[in-house]
Amino acid sequence: MAQASGRLETALALGYIGLGMAEITPAILDKLMKRLEEANSRYEELNRLMAQPEVAAEYSRLQGLAKEQAGLEELTRLFRGYRKLSQDLQDARALAAQEKDAEMAELAREEVAALEARREALVQEIRKALMPRDPRDAKDVIVEIRAGTGGDEAGLFAADLYRMYAAYAEAKRWQVEVIDSSPGELGGFKEIIFEVTGKGVFSRLKYERGVHRVQRVPLTEAAGRIHTSTATVVVLPEAEEVEVDIDPSDLRIDIYHSSGAGGQNVNKVSTAVRLVHLPTGMIVTCQDERSQLKNKQKAMAVLRARLLDNERRKQEEEITSERRSQVGSAERAEKVRTYNFPQGRVTDHRIGLTLYNIAAIIAGDLDPLVDALGAEDQAQQLEGALA
Repeated sequence: MAQASGRLETALALGYIGLGMAEITPAILDKLMKRLEEANSRYEELNRLMAQPEVAAEYSRLQGLAKEQAGLEELTRLFRGYRKLSQDLQDARALAAQEKDAEMAELAREEVAALEARREALVQEIRKALMPRDPRDAKDVIVEIRAGTGGDEAGLFAADLYRMYAAYAEAKRWQVEVIDSSPGELGGFKEIIFEVTGKGVFSRLKYERGVHRVQRVPLTEAAGRIHTSTATVVVLPEAEEVEVDIDPSDLRIDIYHSSGAGGQNVNKVSTAVRLVHLPTGMIVTCQDERSQLKNKQKAMAVLRARLLDNERRKQEEEITSERRSQVGSAERAEKVRTYNFPQGRVTDHRIGLTLYNIAAIIAGDLDPLVDALGAEDQAQQLEGALA
């Protein structure tokens, strides 16, 4: 908890949650500049190398050096811009301190203020340029919510989470489409799987992965006692067909009658699809659509996403166990967030953040939580990049 709180403070200091350059420590700024200076030095070295006749005559080598240089252009531009801006600011401060004419001194002070604002904006641009980018951030996602401990109340909580994400998606103008669901007895869900499509969906929803806990008085509790229930949220970036190669011989496809609501057609026509991936034993079902083909396409999308996520987790485990402790790790068994209705609070345990606006959050106002989680995640990434 102390480590997470420290990273959140770092995120605040770096300006991820609306704060500016005044909070950036000299040590962090020095590291940023060191990285830019290294990039600039390499850029100039590449210029010298490509100017050599023997290099220019070797097309493949020249092409490789040119590609590397192109990747350093933005950092070089930022370094040179910051260096010039810092010199201009130094000169303006000296002029403001030495100028005897009151009117000219005021103009110099105004110039200092303008240059400081420009440098602050440039530092934020530098921070963004050095931030590692998650190539999955632009992907659509498949979300799986499963009721955990707590019986029927856990199923009702799973339904609350689904409605929360659906409302959040609507506010972001994303599209939500249910792929499969298993209703509970009191109107909740034992499980619900749905697709969310739109701009930057994974970049926002990836922090929702993990065990969510609710504390409240269930509708079924006559004595008014507070119960604790859980639900698990899994967020999978959708995989393209080219990313996951599924051998048709590895699949068993079962077609059966849908058991969900939908009128007489549901029971008369076999449209539900069950996919069994034989090498892994994964089972995916879809019966939401009236079309067998559409159900199969949706089920395949879920299977691809799960297989890609499996592969990603294997790679991370091979690299280092530390990666599994990062923000939003769906594999963590401990709770990531608690929704306490009697106290009106929501606590995200990964960063020690508590907000007392549970009604708004359950209604889909997730940005305060997502922004804070994103800030910590970015702080960790930048710390790694500057290490």
